[in-house]
Amino acid sequence: MTTQSTSPSIRTPLVTMSALFFFWGFLTSLNDVLIPHLKSAFSLNYTQAMLVQLAFFGAYFLISLPAGKIIARIGFKRGIIAGLLVTALGCVLFYPAAAFKTYSFFLAGLFVLASGITILQVSANPYVAALGNEKTASSRLNFCQGMNSVGHTAAPFFGALFIVGAAAEGSTANPESVQVPYLSIALALCVVALFFKFYPLPKLTVEAHDANQQSQPLSRLFHHRHLVLGAVAIFLYVGAEVSVGSFIISFLADDTVAGLSHSEAAGYLGLYWGSAMVGRFAGSFAMRFINASSALMFNAFAAIALLITVMFASGNVAVWAVVLIGLCNSIMFPTLFSLGIRGLGTDTAQGAGLLCLAIVGGAIVPLLQGVVADMTAVQFSFVVPVAGYLYIAWYAKQSAHHE
Repeated sequence: MTTQSTSPSIRTPLVTMSALFFFWGFLTSLNDVLIPHLKSAFSLNYTQAMLVQLAFFGAYFLISLPAGKIIARIGFKRGIIAGLLVTALGCVLFYPAAAFKTYSFFLAGLFVLASGITILQVSANPYVAALGNEKTASSRLNFCQGMNSVGHTAAPFFGALFIVGAAAEGSTANPESVQVPYLSIALALCVVALFFKFYPLPKLTVEAHDANQQSQPLSRLFHHRHLVLGAVAIFLYVGAEVSVGSFIISFLADDTVAGLSHSEAAGYLGLYWGSAMVGRFAGSFAMRFINASSALMFNAFAAIALLITVMFASGNVAVWAVVLIGLCNSIMFPTLFSLGIRGLGTDTAQGAGLLCLAIVGGAIVPLLQGVVADMTAVQFSFVVPVAGYLYIAWYAKQSAHHE
C-alpha cells in the first residue's frame, strides 16, 4: 500500500487527517455525558440507558462492510466527505428528538451520527496507515489516535458545561439542553467537509486495486487468521473501553464509592480520556522502538489490575484507579488495528471494514455491563471488561510470534 503525492513530506496530510480523529473522538466521548443525562431525563435503568451505546456502536456492525465497498469504489477522499455530512445529519436530528422528548428519536439520531463516523473510520484508518512505511504504521495511527483522545478529553468538559450544566438549572434533566450543542457540532462538521472538498490529499494506489477486487467474495478475508483474531480483540477492547467510560459518572456518583455530583464526575471522565491522550502521544514516539505486541500485553495486564482495584476500593483509590485505565487503553486500538491489517495488500480496505465492524463491541459489552449493574451493583459490574482485557493479552502473545 503506497502513496502518490506531489510532495515528499507526509506531515501536512497526516496533521489534516488527525482533525477527523478529533471529531469522532469528541462525539464518541460525548455519549458518556449523554447517558446519565438521558437516564435522568427519561427515568431509565442502566440497561435502558446503555441503549445509547447499542444504537451508536450498532451502526458500526451494520455499516462497516458496506462502507468498505463504497470507499473501494469512490475513494478515500469522497468517503471522508460523505462521512462528515452523514455525521452532521445525525447531530441535526437531536433537535427534533429533544423537541418531541422521545428517547427512541434520540437513539435514531445516534445511529445516523455513528453511521457517518463509521464511514470516516473505514476511510481514515487505512489511509493514515498507508502514509509511509508499513513498519511505522502503528506510530502514525497512535499520533492520530492521540488527536482522537484530545476529542475524547474535551467532550466531557463541553458536555458538563453546555448539557449537564444547562440541565442543572431545573430540578430534573432537560433533554432540550442538547439542541444547541449538537447543532453547533453539525455546523462545524459541514465546514470541515467543505475544507476536504478542496484540500489536495495524496492519492493511494490501493484504491485502484481495491476497485478490481470488489467482485470477489468477502469470505476471502477469513483466510487471514491474524485479521479475524484481531477483529475479536477490537470487539472486546472497544467494548471494555466504552463500558468503563459509560459507567464512570454513575460509578463516581455512587455514595459507596465517591459520592460526586454528575458535573464533578464528568471532570474525572475527562481525565480518563485525557490519560489515554497522553499515552497515545507518548506511544506515537515510543512505539518506534518498542515491540507492539509486548506493549499491548503489558497494557492489558495493567488494565486488569486497575479494574480489580476499582471493584473493591473506594474513595480516592477507586477514583484514580478508574481514571488510569485510560492510560492503559492508550495504545490499544491503533496497535490492534495495525496488527490486524498487516500484510493484507489489496484486501486492506475490506479488512479495515471488518475491523471497524468489530467496533460493535461498544454496543454489546456496555449493555451486558448494564445488565450486571442492574442485577448487582455498578461497582461489581466492572468484572465485565476484565474478560475483554484477558483476551487482548492472549492476542498480543499470539501476535508476538509473527513479528
